[in-house]
Amino acid sequence: MQHIFQKGTDPSKPTLVLLHGTGGTEHDLLPVAQIVSPESSVLSVRGNVLEHGMPRFFRRLSEGVFDEKDLIFRTIELNEFLNEAATKYELDRNNFIAVGYSNGANIAGSLLFHHQGSLRGAILHHPMVPRRGLKLPDLSGTPVFIGAGRNDPICAPQETEELQTLLTQAGAHVTVHWEQHGHQLTHSEVHAASSWLQSHINQG
Repeated sequence: MQHIFQKGTDPSKPTLVLLHGTGGTEHDLLPVAQIVSPESSVLSVRGNVLEHGMPRFFRRLSEGVFDEKDLIFRTIELNEFLNEAATKYELDRNNFIAVGYSNGANIAGSLLFHHQGSLRGAILHHPMVPRRGLKLPDLSGTPVFIGAGRNDPICAPQETEELQTLLTQAGAHVTVHWEQHGHQLTHSEVHAASSWLQSHINQG
């Protein structure tokens, strides 16, 4: 998968796996990583699917309707890429934190839903529920930050609350941060994610 790797200054910090939104690239979230955990190594990935020329991580049938077969395939593909990248760049595979926005947050959520141990934790900016009717793996103690908009036209608050419930029922420790800026990823939301990471991950 096309990607950028930046080696961090503190190997004890988690590696940030950056996953862009629809139409983004592996460059989009690099400034976010600098705010969230500036000492961390960064693995920023470009989605392998194109929708009208716009990169995505998996196909969708329409707005808000995922192609579940492709989602499952692409989630496996991403997990295998992370395994390979950990070996190639000599990273601790058990210390990967996903930072995803919109479509990238959805595939990060799908990693949590499908592959136990694929992520130490996740920062999900404006995610949806990746799949329903699925028995989730044991996520006991897995810290998850969800940034959401009370007035998000793409991801309704009920969707956020459903995702929070599903992850919590699987044992994850979920923190939801609410904003009033629609589907936008704001500076205040990124700084909230940074504070969350310091208190839940980087403290030890």
